[in-house]
Amino acid sequence: MRHMFDLCRRIMMTGLAGGSLALVAINVAAAQAPAAGDAIAQSDEEVRFTDDVRADDVNDPFEPVNRVIFEFNVGLDKALLRPTAIAYREVLPLGARRSVTDFLDNLETPVVLLNDILQFKLNRAGITISRFAINTTIGFFGFFDPAEELGLARHDEDFAQTLGYWGIPEGPYLMWPLLGPLPPRDAVGFVVDRLTNPVDYALRDELVIDGAIFATDLVDVRHQVIDEIDELERTSVDYYAAVRSLYRQSINDEIRDGAADFNQLPDFDFPDDDMPAAEPVSDGDNGQMQMAPQDGEGSDSKTPPAQKEPEMKIPDLPEQGFPLEGMVKSSPDAEGLVTQASF
Repeated sequence: MRHMFDLCRRIMMTGLAGGSLALVAINVAAAQAPAAGDAIAQSDEEVRFTDDVRADDVNDPFEPVNRVIFEFNVGLDKALLRPTAIAYREVLPLGARRSVTDFLDNLETPVVLLNDILQFKLNRAGITISRFAINTTIGFFGFFDPAEELGLARHDEDFAQTLGYWGIPEGPYLMWPLLGPLPPRDAVGFVVDRLTNPVDYALRDELVIDGAIFATDLVDVRHQVIDEIDELERTSVDYYAAVRSLYRQSINDEIRDGAADFNQLPDFDFPDDDMPAAEPVSDGDNGQMQMAPQDGEGSDSKTPPAQKEPEMKIPDLPEQGFPLEGMVKSSPDAEGLVTQASF
């Protein structure tokens, strides 16, 4: 789902302008946020899965403005971006689309490497360097991904994940025009990623190439989540709240590199058993431990003593020779054993 939330973050100039507009609208409507938040509390319960997610969902003080911006983004997506992505998927074959994705991912290698190092994940940094070297050479400038076939799987890292890795909270939930969900921590990470990517500096004077890469990246990311977004919108009671919860869960999952978050496991509180526990009592006859009967369960009845199995007596072996016949006392079972042992 991370592609869903990265699809508009390549926009630099438009994103900054839209961010200024969002801040003005947020300041105007900040006083109305608490009352409006109570109006949708019931619908939010449909998409909240854990106590931690509920706590995060409360941190949406600008929800009325966020919802307006969200509807604007959804309308723009349905009018322009989604139809373009559908046409892109229908025109280009699967192999060509994969090559475009691999090439664009290879361009993001400097950002991934920098944040691998900032998080002291040196093993992952080594994988990132190896992938870039292999895919740029053998993979024809990144249009193919032979490193994946060699067991060097790709991973995503950015400065927002680095901030989260070092314990920086995301802050209040914000929805930006064209950029989508972008809380303060992720907004800072987005700006730092753009400022630290040498590819952006190399192409800043090549407006045609830079624009082509941006447009292709936007459509490529959108086409990968067409079905997922359609299904999410169709099945959600509250589409906005569903996107909000999934966004936070996906970001937290990437900060943990996919590791399980044991803090979000539900608490299983089992009621105490009303029945008294069985207490072991000693059987005076054979020294074995038996369970004491519960109240009302056969307290007056006597348990018949267990019947012992008849023992098979085998005489001592003679000093010379030991024919099997006669060694076991005659019984039907013993005769069968003798017959089998004779072979």
